[in-house]
Amino acid sequence: MENAHSPISIPDASPKPYKKSFVSSLMEATSFRSPFKEDTYFISHLKPSEKKALQELKDKLMASYGPDGECTMWGVSLLAEDEKADVILLKFLRAREFRVSDSLHMLDKCVAWRKEFKADGVGEEELGLKELEGVVAYMHGYDREGHPVCYNAYGVFRDKDMYDRIFGDEEKLNKFLRWRIQVLERGISLLHFKPGGINSMIQVTDLKDMPKRELRVASNQILSLFQDNYPEMVARKIFINVPWYFSVLYSVFSPFLTQRTKSKFVISREGYAAETLYKFIRPEDVPVQYGGLSQPNDLQKPASEFSVRGGEKVKIQIEGIEGGATIRWEVVVGGWDVEYGAEFVPNAQGSYSIAVEKPRKPSPTEAAIHNSFTAREAGKMVLSVDNTSSRRKKVAAYRYIVHKSALE
Repeated sequence: MENAHSPISIPDASPKPYKKSFVSSLMEATSFRSPFKEDTYFISHLKPSEKKALQELKDKLMASYGPDGECTMWGVSLLAEDEKADVILLKFLRAREFRVSDSLHMLDKCVAWRKEFKADGVGEEELGLKELEGVVAYMHGYDREGHPVCYNAYGVFRDKDMYDRIFGDEEKLNKFLRWRIQVLERGISLLHFKPGGINSMIQVTDLKDMPKRELRVASNQILSLFQDNYPEMVARKIFINVPWYFSVLYSVFSPFLTQRTKSKFVISREGYAAETLYKFIRPEDVPVQYGGLSQPNDLQKPASEFSVRGGEKVKIQIEGIEGGATIRWEVVVGGWDVEYGAEFVPNAQGSYSIAVEKPRKPSPTEAAIHNSFTAREAGKMVLSVDNTSSRRKKVAAYRYIVHKSALE
C-alpha cells in the first residue's frame, strides 16, 4: 500500500539575477516561442484547396498504378479509399506544400526506393550490430502526448576503433545505414496512421562528443534518406547537450529552413538535458543517463515531479510507514550538483532518527539513486535535496512503493 507524502520546501536567499547569453536566448527562442502544432489529419480540418490537392493526388495515383496496381507503404494501400491512406498521402503533400506534381514525384521515388531497399522487411533482419542497440539509436518510451521517442547519440564514435569497425569501408557504412533505417521502421510501426491519432514520433539527438567531421558522410546520407522517404514523421526534434558552435551553425542555416521546420526544433545546451526532456517526456520514461528514472528493473510506476530553486532545500516526507514494512524508492535530480540524503523518523516519542543515506553530493553523471529500508517501527521516510550552494533551479523526480510486513 502506498502512503501520503508531501514535499516541504525551505527556501534560502534568492539567487542574484544574471544576464542571458546569446546562446541561451537563441535556445529559448527556438524551443518555446513557436511550438509546433501537430496536424490532426481530419479531412474536415483541411482547407478547400488542400482537399482538392488530396483528391488530385489520389486520381493521379490511380491513373499511374491502375485499379489492380500495387502501391503500399507500411502495410497501407495508398490506392484504397481509406483514412490510413489519406494520412500518408497528406504527409507527402505537406512535405511539398500541397504541390500535387511534386508530391507525386516524391511518392513515386519513395515507392521505388522502398522496393529496392526492401524496407518492408528490414525491421526483422539480423544485421549483426548488437553493440549499437540501446546506445547509438533506439526507441525508448513515449512523450506526454503518446508519441514514441527515438534517441540518437553518436559520441561513441569518438573512439577510432569503434569508428573503423562501423564505418571502415563502404560495405560497413551501408550496413549501418540499413540498421539506422531498421530503428526508424520499428518506430513507425508504433504509429496509428489515423486522424486524431499518433502519426509521428519525437527525435532526441544527443550532440555530446559527436565527431561531426568524421560522421559527415553518414550524417548526410541518413538525413537524405529520412527527408526523401519519411515525410512528416517527426513531430519534434529535440537537441540536447548542444555545444556552443551549434548556435553559429543554426544562425547560418536558419534563413533556409521553413518556419514549419524551425517550429519543431528544441535546443538545449549541455547540462540541461533533464530540464528540457521533462517538458515533453515524463521522468519515468526518460533514460537515466539523461536525468530520468527509466532503466531495467525500475519500480514501473508513475513518478512525482518537483523542482528545487537555487538556494533552496526540499524535504520529501513519506508518511504512514508501518513497523515491519519495507519502502523502496528512487530519486533523481537533473544534473545533480546538490546534496542528497535520506533518514527514517520513527513516530514514537524519544526514538532516534536513523540516517539511511548520509548527506552526500552525487556525481553529475550519476544515474538515479535507488534504495530500500525495512522499518522496525512505524514512522516516516524523509528524502532531502539541498540546492543551497547553487543559484540554478533543478528539476527532480521520485517514486516509491511500500511493502507491508510479510508477517501480517
